Amino acid sequence: MASAKELKDRIKAVQETKKITGAMYLISSTKLRRAKVDLAATRPYFDALRQEIGRMLAVDRAYHSRYFFAPDGSLPSGGVCGVLVITADKGLAGAYNLNVIRAAEAISAEKPGAQMFVVGEVGRRYFAAHDFPMDYLGGASSPTMETARGITAALLERYDAGTLNELTVIYTDMKNSLASTPLTHRLLPLERRRFDSGTGEPLEFVPSQDEVIRGAMHSYLSGFIYSALLDSFCSEQNARVTAMDAANTNAQELLGDLTLQLNRTRQSAITQEITEISAGAQAQKNKSR
Repeated sequence: MASAKELKDRIKAVQETKKITGAMYLISSTKLRRAKVDLAATRPYFDALRQEIGRMLAVDRAYHSRYFFAPDGSLPSGGVCGVLVITADKGLAGAYNLNVIRAAEAISAEKPGAQMFVVGEVGRRYFAAHDFPMDYLGGASSPTMETARGITAALLERYDAGTLNELTVIYTDMKNSLASTPLTHRLLPLERRRFDSGTGEPLEFVPSQDEVIRGAMHSYLSGFIYSALLDSFCSEQNARVTAMDAANTNAQELLGDLTLQLNRTRQSAITQEITEISAGAQAQKNKSR
């Protein structure tokens, strides 16, 4: 059995750890509430932009560009698949990072030669350690529209140049406070039917239809990536809240067990001292007789 001093030291260590997990729980809860508000605000913009792209495409049903599947459903020629992987900057979030990394490895196995574009320090360290071809696009702790535009520009530069013939994003969707699921979604090329807006309206494109649609697609992809960054950030904070809540509960139970052991150790020591005193008194009494 551990001594009283050892038990006291362990109780103190658990109490200090509990303070840290409690603080992380509160911080993640606050970040989660703010990120949910930002995520909800992106929906109207994203939906409106998709409708506008549909109007542009409806003008000319025969219009085709590298951003859309060919009529026969084939991918653009040349290049490899580019995979945008959104992880976190730190751990202590349950299986959040591991689930995304496993999904990225599955894509890599399915599409040999795939180029990884990683957001988040955890993903960067993992793929660098396992020798995956990778470009690091920055941290995931502060998702902003400006960050999303920078990521979109880096991806489209490779896609327009023909280095990539397909773009896929892997992120985590927070369905509710109890469930988050890693999703794999194709960014490019797109299916025209997703933007079908019915009858085409007369539109004038300046300087050209290609340039206007290219600019609209840049905004569309920026909006989608921004939503993916926010959704992943919400999922990360939700996973961390759950993990820290479980850690607090376990720490409280451990403190109860350690306190009980300490009380038993103290009681045993007191009983031992009383027994020794009584035995000594009895010995002195017997000696005097």
